[in-house]
Amino acid sequence: MFSTRSSGKVRGWAMLAAAAALGSVVFALPGSAMAQDAVTMEAIEKGFLSQTNANIMWTLIASTLVMFMQAGFACVECGFVRAKNAGNIVMKNFLDFGAGAVIFFLFGFGLMFGTDIAGFIGSSGFGLMDSKLDEAAGRWDITFWFFQCVFAATAATIVSGGVAERVKFGVYILCSIFVSGIIYPISGHWCWGNLWLGADGGGAGWLANMGFIDFAGSTVVHSVGGWVALAGAIVLGPRIGKYAPDGKANAIPGHNIPLAGLGVFILWFGWFGFNPGSTTAANDLIGIIAVNTNLAACTGMLGALATSWLRYGKPDMSMTMNGVLAGLVGITAPCANVSPMGSLAIGLVAGVLVVLSVEFVDKVLKADDPVGAVSVHAVNGVWGTLAAGLFAVPELSGGTGGLFYGGGFGYLSVQALGAAAVFVWAFGMGFIFFSLVKAIFGIRVSQEEELKGLDLAEHGSEAYSGFQIFRTE
Repeated sequence: MFSTRSSGKVRGWAMLAAAAALGSVVFALPGSAMAQDAVTMEAIEKGFLSQTNANIMWTLIASTLVMFMQAGFACVECGFVRAKNAGNIVMKNFLDFGAGAVIFFLFGFGLMFGTDIAGFIGSSGFGLMDSKLDEAAGRWDITFWFFQCVFAATAATIVSGGVAERVKFGVYILCSIFVSGIIYPISGHWCWGNLWLGADGGGAGWLANMGFIDFAGSTVVHSVGGWVALAGAIVLGPRIGKYAPDGKANAIPGHNIPLAGLGVFILWFGWFGFNPGSTTAANDLIGIIAVNTNLAACTGMLGALATSWLRYGKPDMSMTMNGVLAGLVGITAPCANVSPMGSLAIGLVAGVLVVLSVEFVDKVLKADDPVGAVSVHAVNGVWGTLAAGLFAVPELSGGTGGLFYGGGFGYLSVQALGAAAVFVWAFGMGFIFFSLVKAIFGIRVSQEEELKGLDLAEHGSEAYSGFQIFRTE
């Protein structure tokens, strides 16, 4: 079965570089065998170090791109909520990265990537205390942690939009810590536990052992955040005025669509670190992944634009923007396993699906999700995970393709199992968390505070101080 990612230690590509250097020495250098041996060893060492340094450089560049996605999430969420809650959204995004990185360093990383216990949980690497900073492997550990920590922040910040405009800030702090320290790392171990120590080093989780494909995190990152957001929205209840007495859903427009649009472009840009960076190696797969990522975003946008136009009579701006993100989420799992033609189809389906899902969540589930986090991340995370089992091409998947490429139901069944298991875990733990906190502390601001806005009620200041916005109708 195809390995979900490159080895955490990234020695494979270094050895390829070393082998290339060895070949050039053997066939090009004259002189004695002893001289050739000496030069060969020097070439091997140089090749190994050169490739390792390239891997570290590429992984750091990708990490900073993913970190910048926090700005994108902040802009999207700010734009899609009302002006009186914009500052609260920014605070939550700062919190997700600031507190989340510390918790992930101390606890989450070890639970996710440490020595495996029964395929369920990691048990080493807490605080990276076992990594030797005076050795190349130890320095790679630090780089690998940094890349993974920005992924953890992404999973946590997805929850912010789903519970926006009515959750207490203190409760959200607890939620962010719980997601970064417990929910995300444990299910992440099931899927990606072998990426640091490798399967032989005792790091593989049970889904990774089955050959589960989630190259960059449709399920591991996006569905986890989306399912926790759904649990939070259900336990919190809808915003004041969201539903009429007869149950009809009312639109509550965001205050700044251009800001949301900027956020989508920032996320689109950052995704080129998210997906290609998940190689954690400077290799020739990066270009394929970048092309697949971009094409899926484009058709996701087109699919959402066309679907909203047909359903509502006009091309909806927020739906079109969410279509871009849906396409990006959908291609995140299969980006290294599908062809560019496959990525076009995956993105198109994601764009259609996000519009239909937003309506379903809003009108059928009656879970008030102000930014569409559940539909973009949870639903399309599942779609992307299943798409890997449908569209994987043999050339990129160890010789066995997905269902549409003659591979049968093998990949697809494992993908469906993985998506279902992570749903049960993330939604279940999220629901338990919010329910317990609600029973003990309460999780929602008062009606007066909600009407006033969380900027003033929770933080004592306004995002747009000195400005007042009046509606004419």
